[in-house]
Amino acid sequence: MANGSGRPLSPHLQVYKLPLTAVMSITHRITGVGLAVGTLLLVWWLVAAAAGPEAFARAQGFIGSFFGLLLMFGWSAALYYHLCNGIRHLVWDAGKSFELTDADRNNKVVLGATAVLTVLTWIVGLAVW
Repeated sequence: MANGSGRPLSPHLQVYKLPLTAVMSITHRITGVGLAVGTLLLVWWLVAAAAGPEAFARAQGFIGSFFGLLLMFGWSAALYYHLCNGIRHLVWDAGKSFELTDADRNNKVVLGATAVLTVLTWIVGLAVW
């Protein structure tokens, strides 16, 4: 929407860029919802294991498919992101790391730890599987 001069009102979405801390805060909320939804897949697998061999084979077949593994990879990445970012929030709750340089460094630590933990989990999981 423009004002009387024809210039866009602030903040203009084509110009304004959310800071990484804001994007990570939004992502923290999204991963929380994703974890809740992904847990339904885990519950389905557990119920299928209790229901019998046919139900378990069906659930295992889906989870072992490419799409199922992709969902599980996303769920594990969301789990580690939510965990690492939650630890960062606990540090903030303690009144520490509010400086912009600390926040920027911690953003990178959270993203790096998420990537490393997710990849390590899948390397170990696929090696055992």
